[in-house]
Amino acid sequence: MSHVGVGPRAVMRSVAFLTAGVLAVPALAGCTSEESAGKPLAAQDVGAATRASVSDGGTLRWAVDSVPDTLNTFQSDADATTTRVAQAVLPSMYRMDENGSPVRNPDYLESAEVVDTEPKQVVVYKLNQQAVWSDGREIGAADFAAQWRALSGKDSAYWTARNAGYDRIEKIERGADDLEVKVTFSRPYADWKALFSPLYPKDVMGTPDAFNDGARRSLKVTAGPFTVKKVDTKADQVVLTGNPRWWGAPAKLDKIVLRAVPRDERVSELVAGKLDLAEIDPETADEVTLAAAPRDPATGTPLMGPQGSPAAGAQGRSAAEALRSWAVANGSDEEAAEEEILAREERREAKAKAARRQKALSGFEVRKSLEPAYTQLALNGSGGPLADERVRRAVARALDREKLAETVLKPLGLPAEPVGSHLALSGQPAYADGSGALGEQNAKEARALLADAGWVRGGPVKKDGEKAAGAEKDEKDEKGEDKEKKKSEGDDDGTYIVGEDNKNADSKNADSKNPDDKSDGGADRESGEKHSSGKNTAQGGAPGAYAPKGTAAPAGSVAAPLAKDGKALTLRFVLPSGPGSETLRTVADRITDMLKDIGIGTEITKVPDESYFKDHIAAGEYDLALYSWPASAFPATDARPIYAKPVPAADGSLNVAQNYTRVGTDQVDQLFDRAMTTLDQKEARDLLRKADSRIWAAAGSIPLYQRPQLTVARKNLANAGAFGFETPVYEDMGFLEKGAQGSRPSAPSTSSPSS
Repeated sequence: MSHVGVGPRAVMRSVAFLTAGVLAVPALAGCTSEESAGKPLAAQDVGAATRASVSDGGTLRWAVDSVPDTLNTFQSDADATTTRVAQAVLPSMYRMDENGSPVRNPDYLESAEVVDTEPKQVVVYKLNQQAVWSDGREIGAADFAAQWRALSGKDSAYWTARNAGYDRIEKIERGADDLEVKVTFSRPYADWKALFSPLYPKDVMGTPDAFNDGARRSLKVTAGPFTVKKVDTKADQVVLTGNPRWWGAPAKLDKIVLRAVPRDERVSELVAGKLDLAEIDPETADEVTLAAAPRDPATGTPLMGPQGSPAAGAQGRSAAEALRSWAVANGSDEEAAEEEILAREERREAKAKAARRQKALSGFEVRKSLEPAYTQLALNGSGGPLADERVRRAVARALDREKLAETVLKPLGLPAEPVGSHLALSGQPAYADGSGALGEQNAKEARALLADAGWVRGGPVKKDGEKAAGAEKDEKDEKGEDKEKKKSEGDDDGTYIVGEDNKNADSKNADSKNPDDKSDGGADRESGEKHSSGKNTAQGGAPGAYAPKGTAAPAGSVAAPLAKDGKALTLRFVLPSGPGSETLRTVADRITDMLKDIGIGTEITKVPDESYFKDHIAAGEYDLALYSWPASAFPATDARPIYAKPVPAADGSLNVAQNYTRVGTDQVDQLFDRAMTTLDQKEARDLLRKADSRIWAAAGSIPLYQRPQLTVARKNLANAGAFGFETPVYEDMGFLEKGAQGSRPSAPSTSSPSS
């Protein structure tokens, strides 16, 4: 399984999508709002072409992960295909541009602006005068009002997955005419551009029954370049056809067929000529790239050696005949010779099959970019060792995120930059690298944090029913005060942020290094360490955790695990087991090695894809896990439930919203709330960056890398492929006129995002 869902607006609050997911800002905000957010690390790759060079007509056969259970993006079981359909058939007031920012969609919206802020925020939308639903009715205020009432959260009869933003609307009124819509907010709302994208007709939003059931398997009324012809569950496909009432640039394609094809079957469907566009895994990308390699001008075969040429088959037959003749003439075992002949025939057939497969794939090309999503390492802070912030910080500081990003992205020829923000990606306005809020990767300091938390290398580990002796560590400091209590009584919920206190005074003033420590291949980036009277005085160091400089380590101590209270420090690392998750498992192996270097053990558990998220991530049955979140143009709204502090529910359970790490602080919540209410974009960016630095400091989630986006497309398919941040333009997709050429993106940027 490569992922589950990927609709940034439709899926953000209802489900994370899964793939195959340190560390100290010297100042709280990380980067200031004056600094540039940089550019996207990789441009989109869609075979861009002008509409004039695209022929009229044709069917695009597009592989998707599933036929959606609903076409209503506001329901909890909406998925990535739901979003794809909505983008093609429904109005969106705003769409994402190449930098992941919202831009007005002129096909539906002539203008939209905040006309009042006192006493209430008022936004006036002026709709495109040509915009009509497929039944001929004008798109207007009645549709806006019906959607607000359905999503406001005031009527529980509507089975909605989210209502953020809509719950802040006080009223919606008709303006000078039905194409002018006046929206008044009860509370200021900075992310108002997130609303009404997509916009459903009042036929869907007008009653609970229509909302709950009317748009699950069909959309009778639409208003995009395409309309939904049918959702065919037997054929596992959704068929979209051109909308005859579409007023914008006419759709080039006659039909788009979104067909559910398992990822491990897509290459076979490509070879069979049954697909034109599909997301693929790295192995398939390699095969397609090889098939599209330059060919020998004399023979027309790929420059890959003789096995794909007809001559190779002829040579194989001659060799088989020679082997049989030799065996008969020399009295050898003819049966053995026949077996060898059969094996050679099978190899010949395999080569011929490979040649046919290669020829079929030669009509395709790989288009690659980076998804508007990042993969993270999630640390479950609800219990066990990771409930201690020091242990989470130690895990974070043990990770070489650059190496992890390189593991995934470098072999693909994509920029291998670790993600520096939980709330935005490079190129988006809110992006700034806040990863410094825990300090850079440093195995020695990670060990010191573990020692401070009472985890001792080589400590006794008790067996079942046995009490460990000498492994317990008093959690009091030298004055007898509880360190955790002292920490929690400070500001900022006890959150540790480098540069804001003197907690690192010892390590900052350290004037010596241990040249004998060569752990992690010399890439340990270790700070200096002071020793006095044979006692370690490094930051947070526990007596005996580090030997004085020059002291030989006892035999076997390096391999000994960390222990506390008779228990070894071992974390449950849960991973999906299905096809397409190989990349995740490779990353998990690298993380395991990095944690082993600081004495943390891991128990990797591979579980079925269908239970990975529901039964483990959402249920909190894990210590470490890898999953991904989509980027959003509206992080104040969309990211808040992901990082909000869990609160007790009325029934005594813990309401975690989408914060599956169960790690949060009141101050992060307050920063999100302030960012959501200010209409000053500069102030909002500052607040979001401050929130991000505190999320880093809490060490519940560690962003690793932006997800690769690999698609295979028929070579003559234009304006479709690896879209990056930008919303696809469905009416421009199509097949090139004979002799026309599409364009390829320039080489991806390899510069680091500004921070």
